[in-house]
This record gives sequence, structure tokens and C-alpha cells, in this order.
Amino acid sequence: MDVDLAPPVAAALRAAVERSDTGYAGDVAPLVAAFRGFAARRWEWEVGAGDVTTCADVGVGTTELLRAALAPGDGVVLMPPLYPPVRGWLATVGAVPVDVPLLEGRMDLGGVDRALADGARAVFLCHPHNPTGRVHGTDELQALAELALRHGALVVADEIHGPLAPRFTPYLTVSGTARATGVALTSASKAWNLAGLKCALLVAQGEGPRELVGRLPHETVWGVGLLGALAAEAAFRDGEPWLDGLLAGLAANLDLLGPLLAEHLPEVGYARPEAGYLAWLDCRRLGLGDDPAAAFLAAGVALVPGPDFGPGGAGFARLNAACHPDLLREAVRRMAAARAA
Repeated sequence: MDVDLAPPVAAALRAAVERSDTGYAGDVAPLVAAFRGFAARRWEWEVGAGDVTTCADVGVGTTELLRAALAPGDGVVLMPPLYPPVRGWLATVGAVPVDVPLLEGRMDLGGVDRALADGARAVFLCHPHNPTGRVHGTDELQALAELALRHGALVVADEIHGPLAPRFTPYLTVSGTARATGVALTSASKAWNLAGLKCALLVAQGEGPRELVGRLPHETVWGVGLLGALAAEAAFRDGEPWLDGLLAGLAANLDLLGPLLAEHLPEVGYARPEAGYLAWLDCRRLGLGDDPAAAFLAAGVALVPGPDFGPGGAGFARLNAACHPDLLREAVRRMAAARAA
């Protein structure tokens, strides 16, 4: 996002530098306490101190969970179009992606059931979903948990965009079955723009998931960076007023994007995301081929190519709306010029 750091986060980082504190993370109890408070206030989610484990980022956490839970060649259900690096994470541990594409933005629970019955051992749940920005409904999450329990599968819930959702229900809160089948991964990195500082959290509240997390390598748990931990602690503890202001600004930009597209690119399909700052644009009617982002790039607008997101991505492009409104206006005008060229 094109934003300044939240003042509490900047102050925490500045203080660490001023005291020359740039070593290993050490005691992360204050970070865990800050997250527990945030989860309780924001989502009415009661998280125990022993439920939370640290790691460097959601990708590392996902990779090590799958490495511990699966054998090479085991299948993992993905719900494309999906954040492109996930497939690389699976390849790292020798897992096989089993694509069950979304149906009009919703989980294809019948498809997930069939994939698990055919032998897939885990489900990667992107919640809120990237790139569509959809927040999965409680009914869908409960049904997914029941499927996972029936088939003995693990649900890895990537909830990194959760703090960016005005309304959000964490997977582990929907039922005891969800807690028995899933591990949630979250971070301050997306909501407070801290991705480069390397700090994420794994939350496990069921017996099996907690045992699995307990088997993660020592290096995974202590891979969190000190500055990342300090920044995340400040964000979760003192950063909510800044976050609320950010969400208001993002909402205004997403509200602006719809009319801009209607004026300059009426052929483009746009469903306003329920969370985050990423817009999934259906450009198939523009006649720009499978990768419309290539044409937009030639006009000076860098979007993420839809085909990178797997099945369902051809003809789409992902736009980052977390910028100044004037930049958003100029981007859409340039995209329209690219269409006309």
C-alpha cells in the first residue's frame, strides 16, 4: 500500500534503532498478548497464550505445516483463482495441487468433498480470498470444517487479509470442528504494510492442530525478525485507530473505482471486494487476450496478470487500489487508452 507507517509502529521501530536493538527476537510474549487483545476486540475471538506460535511469514508457516502434515505426493485442495505463490509453496514440499475453482466467488463444497474423497489430504483456505476479496461466509466455513473432519484433512487458513475486512469471522471461531481441523495463519503485514519485516503468527486451538504446530522445526518458530515482532506488537496493541482510518480510505477508493470503470472501461467487470485493497477485474470483453495486464503495462499501468492465478484467471487482471485517488483515476484513464490503442 502507498501509505505512511502507523505512528505507533514507526515509534516502536525508531525506539529499537535508538537503543541499538537489532538482534534476535527473543521473548515474543508481548507480541502474542497484543494479538490476543486485538483478536478479542476486533473479532470476539478468545485466543489462549499457548495457542499462538511465531514464524517469519505466512508462506513459511504454510510450507512447514504442510511439510509436517503430508507425505510427498499428497494432494492439497486449492480454490483458484488464487494468490500465485501458493503453488510454489506446495512444490517446495512435494505436495500436489488439486484445483477446485470457486463457483461465482463461493467455495465449491461439492468439489472439495470429491477431492478429499479422492485422496487429497489438506485444504488451503484463503480467507479473505486473494484475488477476489471475498470473505467466506460462516455457513461455508462450517461446512468446510465438517468435510475436513469427515475425510481426516487439515485446513490451512491463510487469514492475512482478515484485519482489512470490515466484517470478518476467523475460521477457528465458527465451530469446534473447525478448531479440530485447522491452523490459522495471520500477520500485521498486510493491514499495517509491514511485509518486509518478517513476522507472522500460527494459531492452533484443537488438540491435533496444536500437536502438529508443536512439531514444527525450531528454526521456523524463531525465524521471526525482531523488528517485525516489535512492529506487529505495536500494530495489534495501539494501531487500531490508524487501521480504522485506513479502512475508510480504502473503502472510498473502492467506491471510486466502480464509477471510474463504468465511465472509462464499461466492458470491464468489477465486483467490489469485501476485504482488502485488491480489485479483480474481468477484462475478457476488451479483446486483449488472456493477459490484459500486458496491454495495460504498455500504457504505464502495472497490474498483476490474471493467468498467474491459475484456472479462472485468463482474461483477468488484479489492481491494487491502495494509492492516492488521483493515481487511481490516472491509472484507469491509461488503461482505457490501452484498450483504444
